[in-house]
Amino acid sequence: MKVSRAIPYSPLPSQGRFHESKARFKGFSGPIGSGKSQALCHEAIKLTYLNKGRAGLIGAPTFPMLRDATQAALFEVLQQSEIPYEFNKAENIVTMADTGSRIIFRPMDEYERLRGTNLAWFGVDELTYTSEQAWIRLEGRLRDPKASRLCGFAVWTPKGYDWVYERFIQNPVDGYECVLAAPFENRHLLEKVPDFYERLKKSYDEAFFAQEVLGEYLNPKEGLVYHAFDRKVNVAETVRDDQSPLLWALDFNVNPMSSVIAQVEDGRIRVLDEIVLSRASTRNACEEFVRRYPRRPGGLVIFADACASHMQTAGTTDREIIEGFFAEMGESPGYRIPKRNPAVRDRVGLVNSKLKSAEGAVGLVVDPRCKELIADFERVQWMENTGEIDKTRDPRRTHLSDALGYLIWQEFQNRRPVGERNQRLFW
Repeated sequence: MKVSRAIPYSPLPSQGRFHESKARFKGFSGPIGSGKSQALCHEAIKLTYLNKGRAGLIGAPTFPMLRDATQAALFEVLQQSEIPYEFNKAENIVTMADTGSRIIFRPMDEYERLRGTNLAWFGVDELTYTSEQAWIRLEGRLRDPKASRLCGFAVWTPKGYDWVYERFIQNPVDGYECVLAAPFENRHLLEKVPDFYERLKKSYDEAFFAQEVLGEYLNPKEGLVYHAFDRKVNVAETVRDDQSPLLWALDFNVNPMSSVIAQVEDGRIRVLDEIVLSRASTRNACEEFVRRYPRRPGGLVIFADACASHMQTAGTTDREIIEGFFAEMGESPGYRIPKRNPAVRDRVGLVNSKLKSAEGAVGLVVDPRCKELIADFERVQWMENTGEIDKTRDPRRTHLSDALGYLIWQEFQNRRPVGERNQRLFW
């Protein structure tokens, strides 16, 4: 017997085209705020009713993303639509009460574990951060002989000319179809936050704005992480202001031990100096900092990543070493060290927006003496087909730009507008 249920849902035009598509494999590509999560959830729910008693799978690039974003979004839709279900947390499986259909939740980063059960359907969130091999494994599982509608689908934000672009857009094979959501289409979002996209223009660099807000496919600058950096506008001699605090940001790598010294004025960052020490300890870094900056009339604030508070094998933390060093001198600096590090992509995006925002504003200037930091900006690259920085290419690279990124994140993160993952702004 066919089971049906009315669900309150008013899809946007692009969402509607996605749901109406009869393709065996279909995608929804769109910018931030285009309703990708809602499209994913409603397509999955629809397929549980079309395939009564059969199993489907929802995946995301990593388990934290699956748990905190994708799964949470689905549960919200189920609850608001008053659709009865049971969740087996141990097996990470939802059973739909109306149909007996099952939704299996799995992270995509361990794709070899995707072998096994036949599926009637599957859906993947943020496909551009998933490997092509994971998608291929799922294609092979789409083979339930009792399924009424076999379908594999995914949603994503563009990330350059990657495998997703090639498979779904550039050279789609038979059975593939992709819906491209238009920017500014989400009327629900704009009714609630009319200046949403204008605010993003202040916080994103030009390329990131085109990708995330306009949904464009861009050819990245040879995989460069800090693509917004330009020597002509981001490198200039800096002058220290004795009345402003020194901001010292460290990366606790033993070889080299790296740190940058900066100041912030009216939202503009001036990087005054860098310290790069071979085979040095945290205390060595403190000693060198004090040697260079013996006077600190404006005060001192210290920045680092969350690892600064993690215990070392010697039974102490880097933060405790720094605190002890300055306590010996009768000083008590301020500390801006988070309990948890931000996502690499978010931290890098904020640094790029300071190098040059989508509005063309330059908010970061580096003194020419910071040769290693400049080299980072010009050479650090992404690992292919990942959202991770390549730290294996050159052992001297990434440390100074990471340290500066921690500082910029702590100083400016709260000024970034809330995105679709942090607050429900659309339906």
